[in-house]
Amino acid sequence: MKIIFAGTPAFAATALDALVQTGHDIVMVLTQPDRPAGRGMQMTASAVKLLAQQRQLPILQPLSLKSGGIPLQLQSLNADVMVVAAYGLILPQAVLAIPRLGCLNIHASLLPRWRGAAPIQRAILAGDHETGITIMQMDAGLDTGAMLLKHAIAIAPDDTTQSLHDKLSLLGGQSIVEALRLLQQCQLTPIPQDESQASYAAKITKAEAEIDWRQTAQQISRMVRAFNPSPGAYSFFRNHLLKIWQASAIHGGEGKPGEIVALSADGIVVACGSGALQIEMLQKSGGKRMTAADFLAGNQGILGEFLEAIEGSASAHD
Repeated sequence: MKIIFAGTPAFAATALDALVQTGHDIVMVLTQPDRPAGRGMQMTASAVKLLAQQRQLPILQPLSLKSGGIPLQLQSLNADVMVVAAYGLILPQAVLAIPRLGCLNIHASLLPRWRGAAPIQRAILAGDHETGITIMQMDAGLDTGAMLLKHAIAIAPDDTTQSLHDKLSLLGGQSIVEALRLLQQCQLTPIPQDESQASYAAKITKAEAEIDWRQTAQQISRMVRAFNPSPGAYSFFRNHLLKIWQASAIHGGEGKPGEIVALSADGIVVACGSGALQIEMLQKSGGKRMTAADFLAGNQGILGEFLEAIEGSASAHD
């Protein structure tokens, strides 16, 4: 099929690669403009652009799809379908109407649950036991179009956003290839979403990654996994951020929320509103990620300050 592909991050690049490998004709790749990234804030191409360059595919990087002759340029391609995955720009009705078979979106949730920008993080935060990929016929709404294909996967107890993202990326690539095959065979039946079951996955903010130790250990453990790799769940060490990258909810550990109640080679145990959190990997501001054992071994005398800082973080919420 002749396909216009629109996507930006690694999640989308995996799908684009799957389409190329199955022999589809990618007549244009749309991706976000290069943006400053990294400590040096150097202009950086998206994962989709890098793959498109490797595959020698035509690329467009418009700031908007609403002007500049972009709709006319896309219309001239005579594409059968447009595939969209985490593109980051709104598709106006003039663009949605261009492909002969419409625009298909690869969404990383089981719609109508978790429409919006951060479905993977929100699923982990909510304690969902499963998520998946939905191939959706796009309309003018936010992830509101009819569903064409759904595949579910379990969320493992130790899944982080990164590990779940990687699983869903592969599933997304497989799903869009399957959906296009079924579309060609006229074997896809659009199913409207149940609006009463819809939920919204708002974009993640750094502020919500700050740990409130009055929450349950299970809630905080999910935060640590959901905010890994970005922005990282954190508490304050005096005036410095202390990021927590790996932790487990455990029973016992009674104490005031935020109080360190045990230390061992396995981790630093901090009391929560219910249960306790065993911190297993953490990072001091300006430092490297390290195990709790290495952190304590390399920061002699810091324990009292660490205890004071975490208790202060808890009391700041009172």
